[in-house]
Amino acid sequence: MEISVIKIGNSRGIRLSKTIIERYNIRDTVDLILDKGQIIIKPLTKPRRGWEKAFRNMHTTGDDLLIIPDIYEEENPEEWR
Repeated sequence: MEISVIKIGNSRGIRLSKTIIERYNIRDTVDLILDKGQIIIKPLTKPRRGWEKAFRNMHTTGDDLLIIPDIYEEENPEEWR
């Protein structure tokens, strides 16, 4: 895809269409990667956003209990010292 480089004050920039912004879920910031003569623009995501609140909620409701025990009956922790 060919797009124009435009003047923005003393700098230059590019415009991304609404379609591209929506398709690639681009928000307020992007990750700019300079690699071997090319520029890669990636949406900046925070995949763990909200995890802290979810974990706190799980603890409050008792949903953070272990399903599988830390130590099995036949396991001897002294062997690991």
